[in-house]
Amino acid sequence: MIDTPPFSHEARHEAGREAAGAAHDARPLFFISDLHLSEAIPNTVAAFEHFIEVTANDADSVFVLGDLFEFWIGDDVLDPACTDERGRFARRMTKLMHTLSERGIGLYVMHGNRDFLLGKRFMKEAGAMPLPDPFTMTAFGTRMVLAHGDALCTADPGYQRFRRFARNPLAQRLFLALPLKSRLAIGQRMRMTSEGARTNGASPKYDVTREAVASLFARSRTHTMIHGHTHRPAMHREADGVRWVLPDWELDIDAPRGGYLRVDAGGVRALPL
Repeated sequence: MIDTPPFSHEARHEAGREAAGAAHDARPLFFISDLHLSEAIPNTVAAFEHFIEVTANDADSVFVLGDLFEFWIGDDVLDPACTDERGRFARRMTKLMHTLSERGIGLYVMHGNRDFLLGKRFMKEAGAMPLPDPFTMTAFGTRMVLAHGDALCTADPGYQRFRRFARNPLAQRLFLALPLKSRLAIGQRMRMTSEGARTNGASPKYDVTREAVASLFARSRTHTMIHGHTHRPAMHREADGVRWVLPDWELDIDAPRGGYLRVDAGGVRALPL
């Protein structure tokens, strides 16, 4: 397992133990990322509800590799006192995800660049186990490394500086100390800035670099990688192994897209929604 802060040794050990146990079960593992859920995209939300309520019944475990939500400004959005639509939506999605554990299906959630403030309360109420980024596991005899993918986009040094700042525990505590209304406004501005940057074109700096991919393969001692973030789903044959990129989900504004990876004794397969 890769040693990745800010998770404790005990949390990493527990996640590894649980994931390894899931991987030895006969049922498959499902991998998703980049759903960017919010109350503003009802068709995508409906697809996620169907995935959790129906599709996931075939799985032993579901792995969410980041950006489950469009943005997450703190677990206090789950308080009943947060009565606006964002609070109601957050509680609805969290309750939905908890039904997986009620059916004996594991749920593992990795932070993305939009929802890195998902905390212990969310994990508990969703019935989820947090995954470090990156995370190495063995599934059906194949050792693989999981990541959100943003740390691999090293051609964008400005973003990497922001990422280091945003993942700093002190910076997070200071942000979470702000009033909820202020945090919501900041989250909205950051989302608009991020979306505006991406619409300027498919710049190479928004994709992973060969050097970062090769480094992660080497550090994890694997030849299979699964990640999201780039919204460029494909199976890439790299010099050091196979790299699977998960699709983002979009069923409301642009051309419909989405899907998941299924890992079982037959290997890795990309499946549509």
